[in-house]
Amino acid sequence: MENAFVLELAESKFKDLFFCFCGYAQCEPLHAYGLAVRPNYVLHYILEGEGFYQIGDRKYYLGAGEGFLIEPDTPTYYQADQEEPWSYLWIGFSGRRAKEYLEDLGLNSRQLIFRSQKGKELKRLVLEMMSCSDGSVTSQYRQQSLLYGFFSILSENAVDRGKSEPSKENFYMERAVTFIRNRYSSNIKVADLAGYLCMDRSYLYKLFKNTLNMSPQEFLTEVRLSRAKELLATTKLSVEHVALSCGYRDTLVFSKAFKRSTGAAPKEYRRENWKPGKTDLVENDEILREILGNEDLKKLQKK
Repeated sequence: MENAFVLELAESKFKDLFFCFCGYAQCEPLHAYGLAVRPNYVLHYILEGEGFYQIGDRKYYLGAGEGFLIEPDTPTYYQADQEEPWSYLWIGFSGRRAKEYLEDLGLNSRQLIFRSQKGKELKRLVLEMMSCSDGSVTSQYRQQSLLYGFFSILSENAVDRGKSEPSKENFYMERAVTFIRNRYSSNIKVADLAGYLCMDRSYLYKLFKNTLNMSPQEFLTEVRLSRAKELLATTKLSVEHVALSCGYRDTLVFSKAFKRSTGAAPKEYRRENWKPGKTDLVENDEILREILGNEDLKKLQKK
């Protein structure tokens, strides 16, 4: 289910590009729409939460600040996330030059996804469209001006997106790399990454090998050990603290992995690469608190 507010326009006097309907909804977990076809174009913009949009064999996992285009007469399906269901707004439109104007935004059959940091402005425009509900000539012209305003905001990011859609592989790799770099300090495993991407582990392995020439585990290890080298060279954190900061709960496992990668034990690496001038005990404690949760830090301090 979804709590939705919708405005639909019966007909329009405009031809090149004209407003058809708009709405706003806060979705319940796993709320879905489709498989369905629309007679016109629809742009959805996500204000909060997450979900996915699917067209054919293409599946896009999207969150706040992102949006998707639905094209006329094209079967589509989209669904809210179970844990963080999305709230979104949408605007439907048509016209003999609608496809051309969408190209100005960098959107087409190959590029269905867009991003914008101006969610508040987009929401304000849609809410104002919904207030023009009396069907008067004045309201129709106002809705048209707001529709062009909506396009104007999206056009600000058109240069960054370009005219062609990133490959499905690049789309998933970008999300995979971001997931690892944001969470390497926790005890994540490749299975967690596969679960986050809703992807089979064997396909995930092929994706990393084809793109980076390394496995997901090798990339995760590289990220962790790269951070470990930085901490060893610039802080006075103990080896145990460095290990925990980089996602290793077992110091011995960390030391073996570090030596296998660098050819030197952590303490030896620190002696050879020490860069003095950045450390004291207070600063090291702050670094730990930034990297770790308070619970992990308390566990260390009890040892």
